[in-house]
Amino acid sequence: MQFLVIGYDGEDAGAPERRMAVREKHLADSQRMYASGKWQDSGALLDDAGMMIGSFIVCDYASREELESEWLHREPYVTGGVWTRIEIHPVLISPRACSNRSQLGWPDGKARTSHL
Repeated sequence: MQFLVIGYDGEDAGAPERRMAVREKHLADSQRMYASGKWQDSGALLDDAGMMIGSFIVCDYASREELESEWLHREPYVTGGVWTRIEIHPVLISPRACSNRSQLGWPDGKARTSHL
């Protein structure tokens, strides 16, 4: 089952520092999640000024419980106090959306996480 996970960063003055403190761990973990096939896409949520205020992940788990136990409870943005509000929605991603990656400048069709 596919899920859309939206994590919203805290709005306090220390939120950007908390994000940067665990960002490298988050990026390393995300590469493993892509390699395992659990993550299908991801990106940053931006405010009107272009500042990161959260993240989204499209992932594939057998159930919400599996998503939470196998990944979310260990996610560095969760354990590091970056995300203060999390939404989890079951979704069905169009196969066409996945095929459009090459049109987005990703000739190998793989998602990139350097922007997170």
